Amino acid sequence: MKQLTMKKTTLVLALSAALVACEQSSDTKSETAKPETAQQAAEFKGEYDKAAYAIGVNFSKQMGQNFESLKEYGIEINPQIVADGIKDGFAGNAQLTDEEVDEQMDAFQNNLNTKMEEHQAKLEAEAQKEAEANLAAGEAFREEYAQKEGVQTTESGLMYRVIEASGNDQSPKAEDTVRVHYRGTFIDGKEFDSSYARKQPIDFPLRGVIPGWTEGVQLMNVGDKYEFVIEPELAYGEMDRGTIPGNSTLVFEIELLDINPTEPVQPDEEPAIDEQLEEQVEEAAQELEQAAETTQETVEEAAQEVEEEVKEATGDDQ
Repeated sequence: MKQLTMKKTTLVLALSAALVACEQSSDTKSETAKPETAQQAAEFKGEYDKAAYAIGVNFSKQMGQNFESLKEYGIEINPQIVADGIKDGFAGNAQLTDEEVDEQMDAFQNNLNTKMEEHQAKLEAEAQKEAEANLAAGEAFREEYAQKEGVQTTESGLMYRVIEASGNDQSPKAEDTVRVHYRGTFIDGKEFDSSYARKQPIDFPLRGVIPGWTEGVQLMNVGDKYEFVIEPELAYGEMDRGTIPGNSTLVFEIELLDINPTEPVQPDEEPAIDEQLEEQVEEAAQELEQAAETTQETVEEAAQEVEEEVKEATGDDQ
């Protein structure tokens, strides 16, 4: 299920506001200061004037982020009124008594809590619906995948097929650390993680990963490449995990490179420049060849059309 990640608003605006330099506010509420006026108001003469101004800027950024996040719950906070409250508070002529301030803050917090709970419930309902759909789609995918040639299924429900067999007889145990290259995709083929994309393999203890990996990699020998289809119970279950929705069936292509490696991981070697140039030249030659074939076909079609038109014209003259 999706969890609410917004920082909980603690409503310490009154306390934080005490750190703001009220001189930054315009003396006239109904008029907007011109840039020149604003520059004059921001002149720093005292020893701590710049520090005071920096406090105000930081406060505005922090509160601005909080105010923006509140919009998710349908709450709009007018920053100008906040600034007015800060100015009046510093001047000692607040329009609310201390008791009224406390009442308003408590009421606001209670209202926010209610909206956050409603929002959380909505997210959980949406996540539950998505998880149920993922579960059904995954079951259908695994049922179809099981019919493919070479696919095997273990007692736990882990499905796999051998892509490349090295002939090696070294296989890891659950207590081992392994070095692998891998690519993870959803059942629609969308990639969500890949050491190949990062161009660097990864080391990890087999007991420190999802059950499907712990079981599956132990079936492999060094140098093998397998494809695994992992049901939710052997992956991340019904809960969302980062970019992986709950109840997702996951597909992994895994290449076992080493067991308990002693040397640090090294990035994949980049192809030599000569090899890159050779590939680029080959691709360009193929494109030119295809273009030439297309052009030849076009010329032949045009010649045939002209020939037919000439025959028709000759026939008419006769």
